[in-house]
Amino acid sequence: MLAADAGATLAAGGKRLRPLLVLLCAGPEGEAAAVRAAAAVELVHMATLVHDDVLDDAPLRRGKPTVAATSGRAHAVSTGDLLFSRAFALLAESGDGRSVALLAKASTALARGELAQRHDAFDVTISEERYLERCRLKTGTLFECACLMGRDEEALGDFGARVGLAFQLLDDVLDVSGPPERTGKARGTDLLDGTVTLPAIEAFATNPELAVDLRSLDPASAEALCDRIAATGALDRVRSRALEMVADAKELLDSPAFDPEQRHLLGLVADGVVQRYS
Repeated sequence: MLAADAGATLAAGGKRLRPLLVLLCAGPEGEAAAVRAAAAVELVHMATLVHDDVLDDAPLRRGKPTVAATSGRAHAVSTGDLLFSRAFALLAESGDGRSVALLAKASTALARGELAQRHDAFDVTISEERYLERCRLKTGTLFECACLMGRDEEALGDFGARVGLAFQLLDDVLDVSGPPERTGKARGTDLLDGTVTLPAIEAFATNPELAVDLRSLDPASAEALCDRIAATGALDRVRSRALEMVADAKELLDSPAFDPEQRHLLGLVADGVVQRYS
C-alpha cells in the first residue's frame, strides 16, 4: 500500500526542475551517477510534498486528492518517510558519499524551514527578511543541492539557490492570483493556512488595514483578501523581484567554467521558472 501511494505521488506529475538541474549541471559525463542523484533529489522533494500535505491538511495536490486525503494522515507520513528513505538508499547503494552529504544537509534545511514556517503561522507582522530566510531553507537549498550534486562548482550552487528563491516568490504570487485550474488548489490557500508570504507582506506594508486576523478567514473571504492584495500592486512588485533574481542567477553562468551549451540550457531552465508564471 505504501509503495502504491508513493508511486502515485511520483506519477502525479510536476515540473521536475530539480532533477533536470542535476543532469544539466553534470553534463554528458555525469552518466549513471547523475541519473541516480537526479532521482534522489526528486524523491526527497516528493517526500516533502506528502509531509506538507499532512501538516496543511490539504485535500488536493496538483488538482488530485492527496495521500493524506485518500489514505489518512498516518499513512501519508509513512509514505513520505518511504520516499525519503529510498532517496538516500539509492545514493548509498552506489557509494556516492558526497551526494549523500549534500542531500542530508539540504534535508536538514528543509526541516528547519518548515519549523520556521510553523512558528510564524498566522503572524501578519513577520518581516521580509524572515520570509526570505524561510524560502531559502524550504526551497532554495534543494535547488542549490541539485546543482552541486551535478557538479562541484560554487557558481552553480549560487545559481540554483537564486533560481529556487525566485521560483518560491512566483509560486507565492500564483497562490494569490490563481486560477485554481492552473494551480490545483484554491486561491488564498496560504492565507487560510496562516502562511504569510511576500505578496501579503508587501500589501500589508502598503495598506495596514489588510493585515486582518487570518484565523477569521474562510475560503470566500480569503479570495476577497487576495483581490485586495493584488489591488495594491504587490504582485507586480514581487514578480519584479523574482525577475531580478533570475537575471542575477544567469549572470553567474557568464564564466569560462561553463561551455556555451551548458549556459544556454541552464538559462532556459531559469527563464522557464519565470515564463510559467507570466
